[in-house]
Amino acid sequence: MARSFRVFYHNQKGRSAKNVNLTGFDIRNSSAVLVTAALWTPVEGGFHLGVDTRLLVHGSDVWISNMVPHGGPAEASGVEFMLHVDSGEPVDVAVTITVFEPCEGNTVV
Repeated sequence: MARSFRVFYHNQKGRSAKNVNLTGFDIRNSSAVLVTAALWTPVEGGFHLGVDTRLLVHGSDVWISNMVPHGGPAEASGVEFMLHVDSGEPVDVAVTITVFEPCEGNTVV
C-alpha cells in the first residue's frame, strides 16, 4: 500500500539537494517513490500547517528531479531529491513524498 508524507520548506530558491529521513516508513534502496512539489502560502499570523494545507498551482514553477530512495540495514530510511524553484525571489514549497511497494524485478537495456 502506498504511503505519503509532506514536508514544508520556507524561502526556497534555485536548485537544492534535499534529504528526508522517514522513521516508520519501510523504505529500501529497491523502493519505488514519487516526489512532487507545489507552492504554499503561510497563513497570516502563523504557519498553520497540516496535510490539508491548500497548495497552489499559480506562481513560480517548482519541480523535483533525481529522486533516490535509500534504506536498509546500514542506513536510515528516506528519500533524496533535487528541488528546483524557478523564481527570482524565495518562495515556500511543499514536497509530498509517496512510497510504493519495492520494485519486483529489473532489466538492463
